[in-house]
Amino acid sequence: MGLSVTISAADARDAEHILKLQYLCYQSEAELYGDWSIEPLTQSLDALRAELAEGHGLVARLGDEVVASVRGRLDEDGTVRIAKLIVHPRMQRHGLGGRLLDGIERHFAAAGAEATTSAKRFQLFTGHRSEGNLRLYRSKGYEQVGTRELGPKLTLVTLEKAA
Repeated sequence: MGLSVTISAADARDAEHILKLQYLCYQSEAELYGDWSIEPLTQSLDALRAELAEGHGLVARLGDEVVASVRGRLDEDGTVRIAKLIVHPRMQRHGLGGRLLDGIERHFAAAGAEATTSAKRFQLFTGHRSEGNLRLYRSKGYEQVGTRELGPKLTLVTLEKAA
Protein backbone atom coordinates (compact mmCIF):
# COMPACT_ATOMS: atom_id res chain seq x y z
CA MET A 1 0.00 0.00 0.00
CA GLY A 2 1.48 3.37 -1.03
CA LEU A 3 1.48 6.57 0.94
CA SER A 4 -0.84 9.37 -0.09
CA VAL A 5 0.14 13.01 -0.31
CA THR A 6 -1.44 15.28 2.28
CA ILE A 7 -1.61 19.07 2.10
CA SER A 8 -1.61 21.24 5.19
CA ALA A 9 -0.68 24.70 6.41
CA ALA A 10 3.04 25.32 6.70
CA ASP A 11 4.51 26.70 9.90
CA ALA A 12 7.92 27.73 11.21
CA ARG A 13 8.83 24.10 11.91
CA ASP A 14 8.57 23.38 8.16
CA ALA A 15 10.84 26.25 7.13
CA GLU A 16 14.10 24.30 6.96
CA HIS A 17 12.49 21.49 4.93
CA ILE A 18 10.91 24.02 2.57
CA LEU A 19 14.22 25.84 2.09
CA LYS A 20 16.05 22.61 1.21
CA LEU A 21 13.31 21.63 -1.24
CA GLN A 22 13.29 25.14 -2.71
CA TYR A 23 17.04 24.91 -3.31
CA LEU A 24 16.62 21.56 -5.07
CA CYS A 25 13.66 22.70 -7.17
CA TYR A 26 15.20 25.96 -8.38
CA GLN A 27 18.37 24.30 -9.70
CA SER A 28 16.64 23.64 -13.02
CA GLU A 29 15.47 27.26 -13.24
CA ALA A 30 18.98 28.52 -12.51
CA GLU A 31 20.36 26.24 -15.22
CA LEU A 32 17.66 27.28 -17.70
CA TYR A 33 18.53 30.95 -17.26
CA GLY A 34 22.25 30.56 -16.53
CA ASP A 35 21.88 32.41 -13.23
CA TRP A 36 22.58 30.75 -9.90
CA SER A 37 22.08 34.00 -7.99
CA ILE A 38 18.28 33.93 -8.27
CA GLU A 39 16.50 34.80 -5.02
CA PRO A 40 15.09 31.32 -4.29
CA LEU A 41 18.66 29.97 -4.24
CA THR A 42 20.02 32.75 -2.04
CA GLN A 43 17.10 33.19 0.36
CA SER A 44 18.02 32.77 4.01
CA LEU A 45 16.14 30.61 6.48
CA ASP A 46 15.19 33.73 8.46
CA ALA A 47 13.76 35.36 5.32
CA LEU A 48 11.70 32.26 4.57
CA ARG A 49 10.40 32.18 8.14
CA ALA A 50 9.41 35.84 7.78
CA GLU A 51 7.50 35.05 4.56
CA LEU A 52 5.58 32.31 6.36
CA ALA A 53 4.80 34.65 9.27
CA GLU A 54 3.65 37.50 7.00
CA GLY A 55 1.48 35.39 4.73
CA HIS A 56 0.33 31.82 4.40
CA GLY A 57 2.11 28.73 3.20
CA LEU A 58 1.09 25.21 2.33
CA VAL A 59 3.17 22.06 2.30
CA ALA A 60 2.47 18.72 0.69
CA ARG A 61 3.82 15.70 2.51
CA LEU A 62 4.44 12.17 1.39
CA GLY A 63 4.56 10.47 4.75
CA ASP A 64 6.79 12.78 6.80
CA GLU A 65 8.69 14.20 3.80
CA VAL A 66 7.85 17.69 2.51
CA VAL A 67 7.59 17.18 -1.27
CA ALA A 68 5.95 20.43 -2.37
CA SER A 69 5.12 23.90 -1.11
CA VAL A 70 3.63 27.27 -2.03
CA ARG A 71 3.40 30.64 -0.28
CA GLY A 72 1.05 33.57 -0.63
CA ARG A 73 0.44 36.99 0.88
CA LEU A 74 -2.57 39.31 0.65
CA ASP A 75 -1.68 42.94 -0.07
CA GLU A 76 -3.74 45.87 1.18
CA ASP A 77 -5.10 46.38 -2.37
CA GLY A 78 -6.63 42.90 -2.42
CA THR A 79 -3.94 41.22 -4.54
CA VAL A 80 -2.85 37.79 -3.36
CA ARG A 81 0.77 37.40 -4.40
CA ILE A 82 1.49 33.71 -4.86
CA ALA A 83 5.14 32.70 -4.81
CA LYS A 84 7.54 29.82 -4.89
CA LEU A 85 5.27 27.00 -5.97
CA ILE A 86 7.72 24.09 -5.79
CA VAL A 87 7.33 20.36 -6.33
CA HIS A 88 10.08 17.81 -5.80
CA PRO A 89 11.36 16.70 -9.22
CA ARG A 90 10.33 13.08 -8.66
CA MET A 91 6.77 14.21 -7.80
CA GLN A 92 6.23 16.52 -10.79
CA ARG A 93 3.58 15.90 -13.45
CA HIS A 94 1.15 14.25 -11.02
CA GLY A 95 -1.10 17.24 -10.37
CA LEU A 96 0.48 18.26 -7.09
CA GLY A 97 1.36 21.79 -8.23
CA GLY A 98 -2.23 22.33 -9.34
CA ARG A 99 -3.56 21.03 -6.02
CA LEU A 100 -1.32 23.44 -4.11
CA LEU A 101 -2.32 26.36 -6.32
CA ASP A 102 -6.00 25.54 -5.78
CA GLY A 103 -5.38 25.22 -2.04
CA ILE A 104 -3.66 28.58 -1.61
CA GLU A 105 -6.40 30.27 -3.66
CA ARG A 106 -9.10 28.63 -1.50
CA HIS A 107 -7.33 29.74 1.67
CA PHE A 108 -7.26 33.40 0.66
CA ALA A 109 -10.78 33.33 -0.79
CA ALA A 110 -12.10 31.93 2.52
CA ALA A 111 -9.94 34.25 4.64
CA GLY A 112 -11.42 37.27 2.86
CA ALA A 113 -14.62 37.01 4.87
CA GLU A 114 -12.63 37.42 8.11
CA ALA A 115 -9.96 39.88 6.95
CA THR A 116 -10.20 43.65 6.65
CA THR A 117 -9.15 43.33 2.99
CA SER A 118 -10.63 40.63 0.79
CA ALA A 119 -8.88 38.92 -2.10
CA LYS A 120 -9.75 40.55 -5.42
CA ARG A 121 -7.15 38.90 -7.64
CA PHE A 122 -4.43 36.27 -7.58
CA GLN A 123 -1.07 37.18 -9.09
CA LEU A 124 2.12 35.25 -9.69
CA PHE A 125 5.15 35.35 -11.95
CA THR A 126 7.60 33.03 -13.65
CA GLY A 127 10.42 33.23 -16.13
CA HIS A 128 9.61 33.52 -19.82
CA ARG A 129 11.30 30.18 -20.66
CA SER A 130 9.60 28.21 -17.88
CA GLU A 131 7.10 26.51 -20.19
CA GLY A 132 5.85 23.98 -17.65
CA ASN A 133 5.04 26.74 -15.16
CA LEU A 134 3.35 28.87 -17.81
CA ARG A 135 1.30 25.88 -18.99
CA LEU A 136 0.14 25.10 -15.43
CA TYR A 137 -0.80 28.69 -14.63
CA ARG A 138 -2.71 29.16 -17.87
CA SER A 139 -4.57 25.88 -17.31
CA LYS A 140 -5.69 27.30 -13.95
CA GLY A 141 -7.13 30.45 -15.56
CA TYR A 142 -4.20 32.85 -15.18
CA GLU A 143 -3.58 35.33 -17.97
CA GLN A 144 -0.47 37.32 -18.74
CA VAL A 145 -0.73 40.93 -17.59
CA GLY A 146 2.85 42.08 -17.93
CA THR A 147 6.52 41.36 -18.39
CA ARG A 148 9.63 42.79 -16.80
CA GLU A 149 13.12 42.28 -18.18
CA LEU A 150 15.54 41.50 -15.37
CA GLY A 151 18.55 41.07 -17.62
CA PRO A 152 19.63 39.76 -20.99
CA LYS A 153 18.68 36.18 -20.06
CA LEU A 154 15.55 36.59 -17.97
CA THR A 155 12.18 38.23 -18.45
CA LEU A 156 9.59 37.76 -15.74
CA VAL A 157 6.06 37.08 -16.93
CA THR A 158 3.34 38.30 -14.54
CA LEU A 159 0.03 36.43 -14.65
CA GLU A 160 -3.16 36.98 -12.73
CA LYS A 161 -6.81 36.04 -12.45
CA ALA A 162 -9.80 37.36 -10.58
CA ALA A 163 -10.48 35.92 -7.13
